[in-house]
Amino acid sequence: MKYFAPPVEKLIEQFAKLPGVGHKTAQRLAFHVMSMPEDEVKDFADALLAAKSNVQMCKICQNLTQDEVCKICADESRDRHTICVVSDPKDLIAIEKTKEYNGLYHVLHGSISPLNGIGPDALKIKELLLRIADEDITEIIMATNPDTEGETTAVYLARLLRPFNIKITRLAYGIPVGGHLEFADQVTLGRAIEGRRVL
Repeated sequence: MKYFAPPVEKLIEQFAKLPGVGHKTAQRLAFHVMSMPEDEVKDFADALLAAKSNVQMCKICQNLTQDEVCKICADESRDRHTICVVSDPKDLIAIEKTKEYNGLYHVLHGSISPLNGIGPDALKIKELLLRIADEDITEIIMATNPDTEGETTAVYLARLLRPFNIKITRLAYGIPVGGHLEFADQVTLGRAIEGRRVL
């Protein structure tokens, strides 16, 4: 049984499609929108439409941008011999916020996930291979997530990239700052030992 007016139900359904938004959160968001002044709702709707119609993929790295080439690829001061491969634009932003990396990026727009029907052809892998063939790249940093899909993607790419004879590295994993060894799982602790470095 539907409890709300059809337009409100439709709004709840749309919010519930967003990742990480359950039905109760979708209801709260829908009712918040309903309580907003009409001009704010219009601004919100206009922002959604503008983002969808004005943002495209960078023709070089596949990051989201308003221009043909994103600001990172256009920045001549960046190290143009290193490419950090990430699954999603939000991963790129996370790395940029560290201010520790000054190379280029390549955004795959997903990870290989056979269970979800996502194969290599669904990702921006061909574009990466073309870049490596055309540009003077000396290192590829695999910065895919440390989960099954991310590991599968990193291993698949490493195998594809071997013939290019360039250095392929993977982000180190380990114990988070402020963490305690007794609470770390075996895989994390094992990788922390593997990835140890000289002090």
